Amino acid sequence: VQLQASGGGLVQAGGSLRLSCAASGRTLGPFATGWFRQLPGKEREFVSAISWSGGTTHYADSVKGRFTISRDNAKNMVYLQMNSLKPEDTAVYSCAAAMQYVRSWPNAWDAYDYWGQGTLVTVSS
Repeated sequence: VQLQASGGGLVQAGGSLRLSCAASGRTLGPFATGWFRQLPGKEREFVSAISWSGGTTHYADSVKGRFTISRDNAKNMVYLQMNSLKPEDTAVYSCAAAMQYVRSWPNAWDAYDYWGQGTLVTVSS
């Protein structure tokens, strides 16, 4: 599976962005897809995850109520709608695919099998 995140950019605090994760090579399944973010010198941080059916979603406390994850399996895409952005949301955002359930899902990076290149989100104050 090849994953590619896009949609990042520069936005003022309070603004919105929608990130997209496109998959090629095979479908974004069978289990789940997640978003993580990272700043240089900092640990990768879990942001959100969604099951294959879309019926189960998870969010980090820091983004709950502001971010919404969704998917379109017909298009092999996963999206992250980010509203009310804050300067502390600034990071490189990457999407990842999990092929099966493991106990560390959804928060741990090692629950995911495939990773894409990230997209930079910069929120100015």
